[in-house]
Amino acid sequence: MLEKKDIELEKAVLIGVVTKEQDEEKSKEYLDELEFLTYTAGGEVLKRFTQKMEMPNPKTFIGSGKMEDVRNYIQENEVGTAIFDDELSAAQERNISKILNCKVLDRTNLILDIFAQRAQTSYARTQVELAQCEYLLPRLKGMWTHLERQKGGIGMRGPGETEIETDRRIVRDRIALLKDKIKTIDKQMAVQRGNRGQMVRVALVGYTNVGKSTLMNVISKSEVFAENKLFATLDTTVRKVVIGNLPFLVSDTVGFIRKLPTQLVESFKSTLDEVREADLLLHVVDISHSNFEEHIDSVNKILSEIDSIDKPTIMVFNKIDAYKPQPFDEDDLVATKTKPNYTLEEWKRTWMNKVGNDAIFISALNKENLEAFKKRVYDEVRKIHVQRFPYNHFLYPDYEENED
Repeated sequence: MLEKKDIELEKAVLIGVVTKEQDEEKSKEYLDELEFLTYTAGGEVLKRFTQKMEMPNPKTFIGSGKMEDVRNYIQENEVGTAIFDDELSAAQERNISKILNCKVLDRTNLILDIFAQRAQTSYARTQVELAQCEYLLPRLKGMWTHLERQKGGIGMRGPGETEIETDRRIVRDRIALLKDKIKTIDKQMAVQRGNRGQMVRVALVGYTNVGKSTLMNVISKSEVFAENKLFATLDTTVRKVVIGNLPFLVSDTVGFIRKLPTQLVESFKSTLDEVREADLLLHVVDISHSNFEEHIDSVNKILSEIDSIDKPTIMVFNKIDAYKPQPFDEDDLVATKTKPNYTLEEWKRTWMNKVGNDAIFISALNKENLEAFKKRVYDEVRKIHVQRFPYNHFLYPDYEENED
């Protein structure tokens, strides 16, 4: 058994705001996600702090009174890290660090840290390092805390700024070097993709931790790493899959998330080429998550950014085994049934009905309804294949369901 010191987690507090655009319910949902991110990164959340504001304070994100509460709690409980649920400006980060006297991270920094932990291949590590350098560059001044006392005067001019400028040049040079390295690998990967011939390509897309890798393992009979943590998969995995007698390629891509850092979208664009070049998207959704509709919107936003929103798409509503509607009293004449009370059948009669044949409900973990899923994917892949190779359509008859 591991001793406590071997698994000791870093103590952290979370800080968020409630605004007109982000009500209490949304704020709680976002902090829940931030706590999961913190856990994934190796931290333990001791307390959450929220404040109602018109908009975040431009100097310290939250007000002075709330900041004092946070500072006192951090001192009393020996907390080493304060994590804010939004991207902080360089000035905000410096100001907050002075007040709290502990490590200050924002949502972007936390996600970058998780990506750095999860990157397995040289390519993924290069992409993450590029994103980190681009995030770091405007914040270098804050790193020079030992120079903060220099307000001018004799002997206090020049050297500090020179050192900062030297560091900026080093980081800029590193960014240029990493971009060149990524361009070289991109060319190699483009050749690899070209060498796959004209097989139909299917890409699994979706919010992080919705079960894409589990589904990949089930349909490709392979062992892609999967666990109940955010961003378990960073490197794109491509597998040849055969349903019926029809072969095609399936790629498992990095999960998306609300407010995915711009630096990561940019540096991972080549990874997302698997999505851009796919013939069919399987948009996997964790229907057991209370905010799955917002997750769908977040994924669609990123798909729009990479010009992939109009591709043929099948909505795959996963984790039906874990879906539990909130109880609703049918005899209560005053109460109104809302989305949290919907059964799966009631969900199917909402906007999902318009998606029609392009929506399927499964449990990848329990292999529930997988035959219907395979048939739907087969039909769509066959349609694309026949358009590409009309002369051999007779090779692929209608899919016949088999019991696993």
